[in-house]
Amino acid sequence: MPHPFEEFRAKRQAGNDKALDTENLLTKRFFSLDKQAYGDGALDSKTKELLGLVASMVLRCNDCIDYHLEGAVKAGYNKQEIDEAMGVAMLVGGSIVIPHLRHAAESLEFLFSEHSAS
Repeated sequence: MPHPFEEFRAKRQAGNDKALDTENLLTKRFFSLDKQAYGDGALDSKTKELLGLVASMVLRCNDCIDYHLEGAVKAGYNKQEIDEAMGVAMLVGGSIVIPHLRHAAESLEFLFSEHSAS
């Protein structure tokens, strides 16, 4: 049975494929802009992953949280660094962020176990 994070990846990819199967230029440009925004610029892409994570937690988007957690782990952040960023998110967002912090903690446990196995 696949882990919920693996199901998230598959569902996200399938949804992106369907969303991008369009002639709508606005949709295609938005997806492209998102990809460009998280690339290196005045801030490196690694830093932007933590910014995206904090924003996603404050906005309470679990899919976005998982996306940025995966990026943060791939970028080389350790658990202590990610936990500190999530603490900032909770401070900014308040106690309503706690359920999303729980979600993030479960996802992060999976990502680090997967990362150490590879």
